[in-house]
Amino acid sequence: MNARTLAIVAVVTLAALAAAIGLNHTRKPATELRSEPLVPGLKDEVNAISKLSLIGAGNAPLVVLERKDAGWVVANRDGYPADSGKLREFVLKLADATVLEPKTASQDRYPAIGVEDVAAADAKGVRVEIDGPKTPVRLIVGTFNGAGGGGTFVRRADEAQSFLASGTLTPEKNPTEWLSRDLVDVPAAQIAEVTIEKAGKTLRVFKQDAAEENFRIADLPKGREASSPAAANPLASGLAGLRIDGARPASAAAAPASAVKARYAAFDGRVVEVTAWQADGKHYAQFAASLDEARADAHAEAAQAQAKAAQPAPADAAAAEGQPAADAERAAGDSAAAAADAAPDRAARLAAVRTEVEALQRRFAGWAFEIPAHKYASFDKSIDDLLKPADAKPAKK
Repeated sequence: MNARTLAIVAVVTLAALAAAIGLNHTRKPATELRSEPLVPGLKDEVNAISKLSLIGAGNAPLVVLERKDAGWVVANRDGYPADSGKLREFVLKLADATVLEPKTASQDRYPAIGVEDVAAADAKGVRVEIDGPKTPVRLIVGTFNGAGGGGTFVRRADEAQSFLASGTLTPEKNPTEWLSRDLVDVPAAQIAEVTIEKAGKTLRVFKQDAAEENFRIADLPKGREASSPAAANPLASGLAGLRIDGARPASAAAAPASAVKARYAAFDGRVVEVTAWQADGKHYAQFAASLDEARADAHAEAAQAQAKAAQPAPADAAAAEGQPAADAERAAGDSAAAAADAAPDRAARLAAVRTEVEALQRRFAGWAFEIPAHKYASFDKSIDDLLKPADAKPAKK
């Protein structure tokens, strides 16, 4: 074999070896390729986080969340309480994200995947800054790789290399969506009475018992009748599942004299007063919670009596089972002891209601809330809205 042939064989051998090495590399398990965390150590320091900032194009602050003594707040929404569950979900997504594959390290190609510096006026991505951990997080989150099988394009802000990372990491840019939006939830079935004052007139609907199917309309005008037996029922749902669309300090959103006033009284003594109005095409309301002591006490007593009636008296149960007289006397003693415990039980029921009222008032105090139009409509009612037209013939009985 001459020298030329040997050279050719050597080249072919080296090429085959290189191919084999490359093939072996590409066959590494996916778990090995995807084991590098996007943000090393974040999972162990989630509870150390004190601030999260989202910064958009032109270095504009989009969302600023800060941890205070009382909990998380949205700093750029006047410090209103934040949705801590939403915050934790986003942070855990980042902590769980892994690097799937490296992408471009060229600044010229950053815009194609949204990882350019957000100082640019037309930047598509969001810079995520997390403070509190030993190593602060600085990450530019780009576009979602929807057309390429999932994942999100990202770049660590102090590195040139970008990556495709696992998960949907695009953060919510609207600060309102980071607010704790669940304000109050009192189901209609718990409401005993609703009173609405509008334009100098009063509308009152009520139930004397929670088992009643429909609310009654108080002080019906002579010769008028309800449009249907259930006409007043929707009024009781004003506080059911009420979620806000925004919040402002009460000092910056004074209610006008023309505001509608509503009062919701629950069977258990909770009272929520509402002052609602419209301004600039939006609907606003302020709320105040208090306790009707007399109604709360009556409800606690009735609930206690109902619970007691649902169980047979110990003495009766003993006699029915044919137990000896001594056991029956002991059972009678137990019954007397249970009666003696009635006062503490009643007090516990009242204390639970007071605690709930205090929590509501803390949530309401100092704020004016932007509310959905359909909730405002529940407050903005008059008696005429519930009645048949004045010229309608009365229903035959």
